[in-house]
Amino acid sequence: MFQQKKLSKSVAGVGSLTRAAVVAAGTLFSATVMAQQVGTIEGQVYLAEGVEATGVTVKATSKVMPRSRTATTDEDGEFKLPALIPGVYELTFTAEDGTTRTVKAEVLLDQMTMVDVNLSPAVQGELEQVVVTGQMVTVGGNSSLSDAIGADIIKALPIGQDYRDLIKLAPGVQYSQNSVRGPSAGGSGQDNVYKFDGVNVTLPMFGTLSAEPSSQDVEQFSVERGGSRAVGFNRSGGITVNSKSKSGTNEYTGSVEYKFQNKGMRAETDEGVRSELDRSWMTANVGGPIIEDQLFFYGSYYGPRAEQESKETAYGATKDYLSERDEYYGKLTWAPIDEVLLNLGYRTSERVAEGASVAFTEADSVSVGEESGQDILTIDGSWLINDDTTFTFQYSDYALETAGTPDNQLGVQPAYGQSLDLDNLDQMGYFQVPDLKDGDAAWNGFVQPYIDKYGYVNDSGERVGSGAVGGYFQTNLQNFYRKSLEMALDHTLEWGSTTHELHIGYQWSEGREELARLSNGWGSISAIDGAADEDAPDNAHFVAFTEQMSLLQADGTKVPPINSYTETQNFEFNDSISWGDFIFDVGFLISQDTLYGQGLREADTLSGYVEAPGNKYEMYKVDWKDMIQPRLGVSWAYNGQDTVFVNFAQYNPAASSLARAASWDRNTQATLEVFWDENGNFISSSPKEGSSGKLFADDLDPRRVDELTVGTTKDFDNGISLRSHIRYREGSHFWEDTWNGSRTYGCYGIDANEDGEGDYCVPGDIAEKGLYIPDLDEKLDQIGSGSSYVIAELDDAYTKYLEFSLEASWTGERTYLNASYTRSRYTGNFDQDNTTYTNDANSFIGSSLIADGKGRQIWDMKEGTLAGDKPHLLKVFGQYTLDWNANVGAYLVYQSGQPWETWDGSIYGYSSSTNRYAEKAGSRRSDAHWQLDLSYSQNWNVHQDYNLKFRADLFNLFDNQTGYNINPYKDDAEYGEPRSYYEPRRIQLSVGMDF
Repeated sequence: MFQQKKLSKSVAGVGSLTRAAVVAAGTLFSATVMAQQVGTIEGQVYLAEGVEATGVTVKATSKVMPRSRTATTDEDGEFKLPALIPGVYELTFTAEDGTTRTVKAEVLLDQMTMVDVNLSPAVQGELEQVVVTGQMVTVGGNSSLSDAIGADIIKALPIGQDYRDLIKLAPGVQYSQNSVRGPSAGGSGQDNVYKFDGVNVTLPMFGTLSAEPSSQDVEQFSVERGGSRAVGFNRSGGITVNSKSKSGTNEYTGSVEYKFQNKGMRAETDEGVRSELDRSWMTANVGGPIIEDQLFFYGSYYGPRAEQESKETAYGATKDYLSERDEYYGKLTWAPIDEVLLNLGYRTSERVAEGASVAFTEADSVSVGEESGQDILTIDGSWLINDDTTFTFQYSDYALETAGTPDNQLGVQPAYGQSLDLDNLDQMGYFQVPDLKDGDAAWNGFVQPYIDKYGYVNDSGERVGSGAVGGYFQTNLQNFYRKSLEMALDHTLEWGSTTHELHIGYQWSEGREELARLSNGWGSISAIDGAADEDAPDNAHFVAFTEQMSLLQADGTKVPPINSYTETQNFEFNDSISWGDFIFDVGFLISQDTLYGQGLREADTLSGYVEAPGNKYEMYKVDWKDMIQPRLGVSWAYNGQDTVFVNFAQYNPAASSLARAASWDRNTQATLEVFWDENGNFISSSPKEGSSGKLFADDLDPRRVDELTVGTTKDFDNGISLRSHIRYREGSHFWEDTWNGSRTYGCYGIDANEDGEGDYCVPGDIAEKGLYIPDLDEKLDQIGSGSSYVIAELDDAYTKYLEFSLEASWTGERTYLNASYTRSRYTGNFDQDNTTYTNDANSFIGSSLIADGKGRQIWDMKEGTLAGDKPHLLKVFGQYTLDWNANVGAYLVYQSGQPWETWDGSIYGYSSSTNRYAEKAGSRRSDAHWQLDLSYSQNWNVHQDYNLKFRADLFNLFDNQTGYNINPYKDDAEYGEPRSYYEPRRIQLSVGMDF
């Protein structure tokens, strides 16, 4: 009747159950079940050897569930308990003759726990109560690569405070210390999807984890990295991460804890720099019943702090750095009747920082502050319509509002035609103090008064220029919102000798970005010599870069922010078919994506638009028929327990930045260059050269990832479970903004001759295709403005990923151990992870530097090893429970270094080298990295249910500060040197109380 019904018969054996009875749940390799925050128990009951038990009542109770759940075995003795809150359950089996047996089983997030029980009289006296934990079903499941981590393992291991720190536990997922971009696991670090309590908190349009939920509330954690079924709306080209936060139970419990890491608890860096940052984290939570067995509550507080004493700059002392954050979370769990379960959760967070950044040649007044607010509302529920049918739903509303703000807000309000107050330049904006020029008496005479007034005193006692005063030049407001509704219906039916678990789901989601860039005063102000600057008026002596959104218009209003939208609809169907020892998954996911920009209106013109500043318009739609994503898998339990499996899955990743990157209002809201003469009189203003709105080529094929997985699982009686697989992924149909005539470049390079021959040429089969949009000029003439760049599907762009992985877990009476080794290669000619200076940023997807000019095309030595390629990845982690109410945990990781190559724009005739390769992609590699993290937890029972606890975490025990993010710029003095390092050895201590 149910999946895996033949895969866990060893659970009925007394020996196996005894070994599992004292073990907490750890990593589970299994199948995802639903999109909501639940798990499932399935199994089979036997009355005697080979005799199935029909009509047996199975009752599941747990302190995490407000009401118990009941099921009755069918004619084959099989039962199913769906939509269970993850946690430990007591299952009571009662036969019609009164025979009973009690079993404990743990349900993990997004996973299926199998429990087979023998109710024959011979067994009753041997073992009345047994425990079945996650480890007992590690080999159960179909062909998906899904892993879950239970609460006790998370608590026992050395893990940091951030949600992203949990990802380091996932087998086959690279260890990363990036603060923005995610880790690679067969796709770009911007292709991952991150969920918190089932809510997608991935940054809309950028595909990164910039949201700030902490790990202290996480009770369970799951990762799906391949072999996806058509369940859960998985379109990720990388990994999908989910977590379940803690919730109330039928018992009143609480906890308070204080963690700290002072500057003296971190080792010096290899450069001899010691941290000056003091960090602390305060956490507290409480939960329990409001109405016993019906309504539970849970509430928590998280308060991280970071402080650093002021530093001296050339202008003197600066303010202290201070970052404060307060996060509150509340959750209600209600079961109005036995068949219905509802959850309501709300999380809100506010973070404020000041003194975040001041350079040595800047005055304290130009320091930058930060503000961030986060709100997550979620409502989800399940309804057990009958023993065979379940309905689930979830609605979520997510908001992340961020601002980079000057600590010193200036009072001047710029307007078109306004003069510049030269007597108070430090109140006009961010004034870059000019410096003297050798042999230029006119220039020196002009700038000397400003140096005397605003310069700093150097080590020789001279007042010099080249510093900066005033206020930081810009306020950057970037707010992100996502609303989502999803629902699913699951039904089980018998058809002949097969059992079908049918799943139908629908999801609607809208992501929105609101962008406002405002200049502080006039923004960045510089002194210039207009006669020597071909882009400036001859009589210009001052220039400012000013955001149009901050200027007053003629009617006294300001230019509104840019709003961009992505609307996604997904429909999925999956049939899991059990037939003998086989499980077949047959399903598909179909999707529709619509991108909305701002600044045009639909019209009966060649382009289909006319200009309409501020107006929301449909930019591009990828229809249902273009995104049919099949999911096919088969699993064979060749001996009734151990399996081999094959899966094919196709994904159309949803993440795209084009809703903003190509929005037409970018033409009218660009940064302005404003010019004044030597007396501060306004001369003129014009848009600064930069990005602009773009049109789309016709009939683009959506970005696609094809995946094939072949694997096997095996479970041993000694508590060891193994899984091994080979996985292949290929990415294609990449979209990028590029010059409309990129295919017509011909041959080029520094050595190009008069005949147009050079070292770098457009491949002939690409060149013959011509312009991406043949009538672009005519369309732009009708609209009135725009860019010669277009959004196109890059010809022959691809990525390939091949991995072999071996994973194992061992469960002992006091021990849990998990080990994984992955051998992989990641190659291609389109590297989303390697486009910017640092490559740890929210860079555009579909509008990066790839294909932006000569030297950046995919035929310009881009083919090779991609930045996410780390051929060897070993992870080992586990915990051991000591005799004296204590626990030790350890985490070991080894991984290959990061590929890199030399960047040199001069060989293509450019001064800019960014993303212009001078050798084959990935020709070089940084050093491999390994580190060992340890934790020790001690608990003391001080009074009844009051438990005092102490914890010490030691990260990077051997202080391996391996360098990565190598400087690729050939003309840079630090070429070939690392720009980032793994963090040094550090200790974190905590004290707390559970009650």
